[in-house]
Amino acid sequence: MKALCEKAVETALAAGASYADARAVFTRRQHVLTKNGQVDDLSDSESEGIGVRVLVDGAWGFAGDRRLDEAGARDAASRACAFALAAPSRNGRQLAPVEPQQGRYETQLERDPFDVPLSEKIDLCLRAEEGMRQPQIKVTQAMVRAQREEKVLVSSEGSSIEQVLVECGGGIDASAAAGDQLQIRSYPSQHSGASGQGGWEYVESLGLDREAERVGEQAVALLTANECPAGNRTVVIDSEQMALQVHESVGHPTELDRVYGTEAAYAGTSFLKAGDLGSLRYGSDLMNITADSTTPGGLGTFGFDDEAVPARREAIVEGGVLSGFLTSRETAAKLGAGQGGSMRAEGWSRMPLVRMTNLHLEPHEGTLDDLLGDVDDGLYLETNKSWSIDDKRLNFQFGTQIAWEIKKGKVGRMLRDVTYTGNTPVFWGSMDAVGGQETWVLYGLTNCGKGQPGQSAHVSHGAAPARFRDVQVGVKS
Repeated sequence: MKALCEKAVETALAAGASYADARAVFTRRQHVLTKNGQVDDLSDSESEGIGVRVLVDGAWGFAGDRRLDEAGARDAASRACAFALAAPSRNGRQLAPVEPQQGRYETQLERDPFDVPLSEKIDLCLRAEEGMRQPQIKVTQAMVRAQREEKVLVSSEGSSIEQVLVECGGGIDASAAAGDQLQIRSYPSQHSGASGQGGWEYVESLGLDREAERVGEQAVALLTANECPAGNRTVVIDSEQMALQVHESVGHPTELDRVYGTEAAYAGTSFLKAGDLGSLRYGSDLMNITADSTTPGGLGTFGFDDEAVPARREAIVEGGVLSGFLTSRETAAKLGAGQGGSMRAEGWSRMPLVRMTNLHLEPHEGTLDDLLGDVDDGLYLETNKSWSIDDKRLNFQFGTQIAWEIKKGKVGRMLRDVTYTGNTPVFWGSMDAVGGQETWVLYGLTNCGKGQPGQSAHVSHGAAPARFRDVQVGVKS
């Protein structure tokens, strides 16, 4: 794979490229889904190929080829240069400098998920389903997944990198129905469960079968729970929902290509401006957000991004003030700050984009009971159910699967059909407590969409439960 990448770069330079990089990628994916006690989906797929990116006279070109041989490598490089030459304008693109990198990164794991027999995976799913079953549960589902990605990156600047990334995950759902009511409970998350970088030990740590009975019981209980009343309340939001809140209202708007408007076709741009760096008040003093591609177990963890920028940890929001962006080498050069480090592509057939790596809400202090204890009348919200946010990531509405009434610091009755609404900086400005390190949990998402043609990125978010004052819940009449 390294030799093929070198041939591709050599061909691109000979065709007039001032810069070129080539990525050869092999990916294997496996997915097991059971539904109502039967295997509903079982897939095991492989993909391999090479993608070549070039700069010719200040314009980008990209092409891929599924042939992992010299003909495929040279053909992809030639087509990438032809596409760059056909670009309608020359933008004089510049790249932030980075020292040539040589290295190898490989996920550390105890048990390779692809060595685990399918029978063991199916048995785990069926046990978890059995634990959720009750008369009013109409649909049960359980899922486990695994992915292995081997890739080599070679650039015309002298970088040569090999990486092997292994991840796996799982999740369960129970849907209950009675009369005109339909309710769902999920664990660890409704949206494809949760995943982490590592071996099968990660799936075992989730305890899908252990949590199944609780999930089923809560799904049934929601059928007769009271609807969440509308109004302005103090809310305590669990770490799973906070992970999605960080993703949608901090992660996407701080992607610098969105800020500059070069990414707009898929889910819009950003309410932020480049000049906001270091001055915009994003939230309260307790808001500290970091991008950290070195986080153990994160789906956005690597040794180097797809521009050969080494992994690192950097602040995005410090003490409530915008202090950084997620950047490529090109957007960093345009901003005049940073050097990139957030460029990733899905497989070999897509051009790298600015993507979230591991974006975290840093913990502060206290237990969940501490956060609840200072609430006289409020709500505790758990597990995302739905979300909607405008194309500048400014105004949003989220729904959670379940809520609990808080009275005088104690959790009381269960509530259903809860939503909360906010404006991004106003909402984050109302945050007056964040749980401590012992409450901080890392969640991995596999469905972050961006780009045209679309790409799905795998990212992780660490978060602790957090408390917000005067939040609109429900729909005002």
